[in-house]
Amino acid sequence: MTKYTGKGVYGAVAMGKISVFKKQDTAIKRIHTEDSEGEKKRVAKAKQAATEQLQSIYDKALREVGETNAQIFEIHMMMLEDDDYNESIENIIDSQKVNAEYAVAVTADNFAEMFASMDDPYMQARAADVKDISNRIIANLTGNVSDGSAGDDKMIVCADDLAPSETISLDKDKVLAFVTAHGSSNSHTAILARNMNIPAVIGVGSKFLSEIKDGDFAIVDGFTGEIFVDPDEQTTAELTAKQKADEEKKRLLQTLKGKENVTKDGRKINIYANIGSVDNIGAVLLNDAGGIGLFRSEFLYLENSDFPTEEQQFHAYKRVLESMAGKKVIIRTLDIGADKQVDYFGLKKEENPALGYRAIRICLTRPEIFKTQLRALFRASVYGNLGIMFPMITSVSEVEKALAMCGEVKAELKEQGITVSDSVELGIMIETPAAAIISDKLAKLVDFFSVGTNDLTQYTLACDRQNPDIEQFCDTHHEAILRLIEMSAENAHKNGAWIGICGELAADTTLTETFLRMGIDELSVSPTFVLKVRDAVRNIDLSK
Repeated sequence: MTKYTGKGVYGAVAMGKISVFKKQDTAIKRIHTEDSEGEKKRVAKAKQAATEQLQSIYDKALREVGETNAQIFEIHMMMLEDDDYNESIENIIDSQKVNAEYAVAVTADNFAEMFASMDDPYMQARAADVKDISNRIIANLTGNVSDGSAGDDKMIVCADDLAPSETISLDKDKVLAFVTAHGSSNSHTAILARNMNIPAVIGVGSKFLSEIKDGDFAIVDGFTGEIFVDPDEQTTAELTAKQKADEEKKRLLQTLKGKENVTKDGRKINIYANIGSVDNIGAVLLNDAGGIGLFRSEFLYLENSDFPTEEQQFHAYKRVLESMAGKKVIIRTLDIGADKQVDYFGLKKEENPALGYRAIRICLTRPEIFKTQLRALFRASVYGNLGIMFPMITSVSEVEKALAMCGEVKAELKEQGITVSDSVELGIMIETPAAAIISDKLAKLVDFFSVGTNDLTQYTLACDRQNPDIEQFCDTHHEAILRLIEMSAENAHKNGAWIGICGELAADTTLTETFLRMGIDELSVSPTFVLKVRDAVRNIDLSK
């Protein structure tokens, strides 16, 4: 048995034979030609064929992974008509008197290098897209077009990397899993694999491809990112049991999918999902969450070596809003500090960072950072159903200042002719005892509360949640915490605001009935807990 490790991008277990995906790469030769017009006509014909192929792939993607994920192929069709791209191909043909294939290949390299050198990860991702459409044109020019066949048997498809069009073109019914030597969890291919519900592991390394061959038996664990080639009996038995348990969970998922979150006596509650990055949207949709109750925007800051640009943030927020297709998406503003440190912020070392310079305190004292984020959020607001919430609130003045900055940003955007949604809900997190105690005053200022029970527990009980030695004293069911939540719920409703819980306690089904009796309107949990909480809600009778 040989074990390889990459990054799992869709959790499931698959067992079967390996099929090594071989790209139909053609060595592009530079050939001198005097018939420049003829070569340009060949390009036009190859582009027309590419457009028809991409339309067919788009239609297939629309059926299999939905409109949002199919949009990449619309973008590819638009890129085929890009003036700069086409002018480059024609200029190379005209000036260098070369064949069409060579002109397309050189243009692809130039444009891919240009995109890859940009600071914005969204634009960097376009490098792969321009390569993909260029390879398609070249394949049409050479007649070397793949039909997407994966043979007759179900196989574990292994490749160096897969372009989005290659992923969709493969017959889903013949693919057990995807394994790639390279690629990132942000790639369109990883996103498509998640939305196709196919186990996938990326970034296994080139050594993997050099040591496997067609027909090898393997097990892919998409949960851990492990691949076992020629597994031993014990590993096979353990992963078979894991596969059966996962399939049973999925069976339960199917029975609860589409069902309402309604108690036996008719009380409705929203069950949303917490996510830490755009990569998790597939899990939200798969687990049938009604929306996103906590989108942790700090991933954009933690993954960067410098402050993320307005454009970079805008594209991330736009993507999550579009993907949720009108369902509520609540994005928490920057929550850096305490246990989430970023070097380029230049934060001083603190004796007690949990009580220090963090979250809203950074935003209000460094408005250039906060306003960049707010501009990106309000620009993205027209693409979905957005809520914005501010973390670590302790006073009325903090909320007033944050709301004033929102007003300034909206006014600036409108002056610049940028459309902003008028239906963005603004809320705060209740995660300090101070916020809970003055929740009657805070509720008059905002549309909603969201209780962060992790920090609320820490600050109420004076227990550092990062310290394992005092875990026994960190009683999450402590009466003081429950009273603060109940007080916040009463004050929210008295003043026309709604209230949710987005901390870990939201997924504690031993408290679900308690929370509903308090009047909690929404529970936001990790995507995998959505159905468990839905099941709990549907078995509660509040009339008793």
